Amino acid sequence: MADHVSSTVHLVGAGPGDPDLLTVKAVRLIGAADVIVHDGLVSDAILALASPHAELISVAKQRSRHSMPQEGINALLVDLAREGRSVVRLKGGDPFIFGRGGEEVDACRAAGVPVDVVPGISAAIGSAAAAQLPLTHRAASSAVSFVAGQCKGLTDQDWSGLAGKGRTLVIYMGVATAADIADKLIADGVSPALPVAVLENGTRADMRTLRTLLADLGDMVVREKVVSPALIVVGEVAAHALAQDSLIAYRDMALNIEGPATTGPDGKRVE
Repeated sequence: MADHVSSTVHLVGAGPGDPDLLTVKAVRLIGAADVIVHDGLVSDAILALASPHAELISVAKQRSRHSMPQEGINALLVDLAREGRSVVRLKGGDPFIFGRGGEEVDACRAAGVPVDVVPGISAAIGSAAAAQLPLTHRAASSAVSFVAGQCKGLTDQDWSGLAGKGRTLVIYMGVATAADIADKLIADGVSPALPVAVLENGTRADMRTLRTLLADLGDMVVREKVVSPALIVVGEVAAHALAQDSLIAYRDMALNIEGPATTGPDGKRVE
C-alpha cells in the first residue's frame, strides 16, 4: 500500500445557534472544509457559512432515534480524513460538553488520524447570557454544575449536593424527564420553592425563557408546551433572569423579594 497522510479532523463547537457567537477559527474552518459532518442542532445560518462546494453530512440525533450510531460517526470521520479531505465535525455548543467529543477524539487517535478541537460557547453559557441569567452571583450562587437529564437514566445519577442554596444546577436534555427531575431533587432535600428557569431555543430568534418553582417544573413544561432544545436551570439565580413567570405563586413571591416591577406585553419583567 502506498503511504499517505491523513488530513486533520477538526471538532468544531458551533455554539448554541447564533452564528455571531462562533469563534473566528470556527468560521475559518467551516468556510474551508471539504466535508462537514454536523449535528442536527447546528442552525441553518451556521451551515450557510460553508463553501457551496462542501459536502454536508447530517448525523442528527434525537431521543431514542439516531440517524447514525456513534460508532458509525467515529468510523466516518476516520475514513474521510484518510481520503485526504478537509474534515470539520460541527457540533452544537462545545464539543466537550455533552457532545461526545471525547469519544470522537479517542477514535481518531486510535486510528492515527490527527485531530484538533475548537471550543464553542456551550448551550448553558450562551443561553444563560441571552436570558440575562447569571449562573453565578455573589448573593445567590458560588458553584455551578452541569448534568444530563437523560444520560444513562436518572436513577444511575448521583446529584446529591448539586442543587440548593448557594448553588446552580444546569440540566441538559431534561425536557422529557422534567417531572422526574423535580421529584428526584425534592426527594434529595431540595426545596420545592426553589426558582427554576427553562431556556428554550437559547440565543435564537424564537428563544423563550420561562420561570417557575421546582415543584411546578414538570407541569410547566407540559402547560407551556416546551420543546427541545431547552435547558433547565435550578437555583436562586433563576430569579435574576429576564423571564416570563409561568406560575402566579412565583410572581407573588418574586414581588416580595424584589419589589414592584412592570411587565411588558410578552410577560417579561421590565426593570
